[in-house]
Amino acid sequence: MVNPIYIGLFAFACTFGGALLGIRLRRRLPEHHLSDASRDTVKVGIGLVATMTALVLGLVTASAKSSFDALNTAIKHAGADILALDRVLSRYGPETHEIREVLKQAVARRIELTWPKAGSRPAPLDVSDQAAGVEKLQDRVRALSPQTDAQRWLQTRALDLGEGLLKTRWLIFGGMGSAVPVPFLVVLLFWLTITFTSFGLFAPANATVLAVLLVCALSVSGAILLVLEMDDPFEGLITVSAEPLRYAHSRLNH
Repeated sequence: MVNPIYIGLFAFACTFGGALLGIRLRRRLPEHHLSDASRDTVKVGIGLVATMTALVLGLVTASAKSSFDALNTAIKHAGADILALDRVLSRYGPETHEIREVLKQAVARRIELTWPKAGSRPAPLDVSDQAAGVEKLQDRVRALSPQTDAQRWLQTRALDLGEGLLKTRWLIFGGMGSAVPVPFLVVLLFWLTITFTSFGLFAPANATVLAVLLVCALSVSGAILLVLEMDDPFEGLITVSAEPLRYAHSRLNH
């Protein structure tokens, strides 16, 4: 996906550029094109476009925010399940020490790859690699030889938690697709451009009007930027928090 900052800058260029184009057209159009009747007709048409723009922008924002929140919740659940799995293995007995060490190393590696230090890009999330890691952990738990009813129950519980982690991973990977359809974005930018062009067409060309149009263009492009940032939850200015997994990692083997 294209960097959201570039798209935000492009949106600003379209909106403010449209306003400047409108001001330029105002100077070239015949006077009867700018009459009160023409102005009223354009206002009605642009009002309709502005309403549709607001609806589409609201839908896109809600979709991106819903996807971001769902992913954030899934990561919190994963952190809780990891801690629960570690505690169940601890209660099973010293036979699970190696499994718990493998679990801690796997969590540390995933945190390092997904939320790297500043200046590094997160590694691409490999669905098969992630699922295989949990499945190998499941195989180790399944290979345990419980001696008591309590150990048998704890083994079953550990397997259930492992399956829960697998399900959570698939939910995370399944929710990583773009929540902002490209056609929506293209149409939205087109509508915003013609709206700002109409603003410039009928507005007096002075410093105050230009400043207001500049602020409006910055605000709209900033809103689009924030929506696209939420649509890419592991990179950029807005990312899902790694704190649930960091906390879980700090408590493992305790």
